[in-house]
Amino acid sequence: MRYLISVIGAGTAGLIAARRLGELGFDSTVYEQKQELGVPVRASGILSLTGLGRLGVDYSGCVTNVLYGANLHAGGRTLRVVSKKPVANVLDRKMLNDACYRQAEKNGAKLIMGRRMTGNALDELSKGGIVIGADGAVSSVARHFGFDGIKKFALTYKAEFDVEAPESGIVDLFFDKYSFNGLFAWTCPNRKDLLEVGVGLCGGMNAKEAFMKFLRNKEILDLVGGRKAVAEGASMIPLSMRKHIVDEKRRVLLIGDAAGQVKATTGGGIIFGGSGALIAADAVARHIKDGKALNSYETEFRKKHDLDLKLHSVIHRIYGSMGPSAMGKMISTLNALGMSRFLSDYGDMDRPSLVLKRFFLRRLAR
Repeated sequence: MRYLISVIGAGTAGLIAARRLGELGFDSTVYEQKQELGVPVRASGILSLTGLGRLGVDYSGCVTNVLYGANLHAGGRTLRVVSKKPVANVLDRKMLNDACYRQAEKNGAKLIMGRRMTGNALDELSKGGIVIGADGAVSSVARHFGFDGIKKFALTYKAEFDVEAPESGIVDLFFDKYSFNGLFAWTCPNRKDLLEVGVGLCGGMNAKEAFMKFLRNKEILDLVGGRKAVAEGASMIPLSMRKHIVDEKRRVLLIGDAAGQVKATTGGGIIFGGSGALIAADAVARHIKDGKALNSYETEFRKKHDLDLKLHSVIHRIYGSMGPSAMGKMISTLNALGMSRFLSDYGDMDRPSLVLKRFFLRRLAR
């Protein structure tokens, strides 16, 4: 039986899935409701080098800055986690999507822009083939096919300013439960002369109001002064996975933000969502070639990533529940234990399970 493979959403995850399907010998059609490929400026692009290396994406022309680590601030104290080697890249997200599309197109994918998929259209696609929902946190694919909801979201507001950061390769994170409930605020040098300032919240507050309050902090005022933002905007990010991400009977799979494949600690989803796209494409190929169940995608993804995603959720709950004073004391304790040096040398922003493994192995080796 010949299946039509439809990918709904031309974001990074959807395009990675289309590329991988082409590599495996299967053509796909990618439907995007926007008229133009790309993402809004409000989407940040801080991606670990190790994570990027696993996605098979040629991102060489998309890098706008190289990062070496971060300063974590709370309660007047700072934990400095900075490596001697680069640990992450800041990528231009539109350029990244363009690169992902070129690779997908090269491998046989077809892109249809400006197509908003109705329920009837989705039903027709699933009857005649396989549907991969890659259409974001408020996925119309997930809603139409009755997938359970995502239980936790973060609201963010960020802006970019034409200023230089004090340290061009360092991100600064600011934790204050009472100002940024459940997440944090940040500054990131997207380029040498372009500073991103943002806040993230998990409800109970207005993201833009929290952002404007953050701008009035002396430290941030010293950076941006009275400058006008060159770009700004809000977004909603899932912080938990759906209970199920495959409908075997109707041959529908969810990937990326549509599946909730996002780190709860930061809201970053490209690495886990991109991995989900690769695993889903492989499962689709096995289903068509050998009749294997599409549910193998969900089984494999959870086997590979469940522990790390759960650890991200645990870490998020811990810091999200602590006030600035308690968080500051924890930072002092971590500094006293030498964790700044350890995390600088052995940290991994995507895989906390690997960090724990390295920590215990070092303790046993003493």
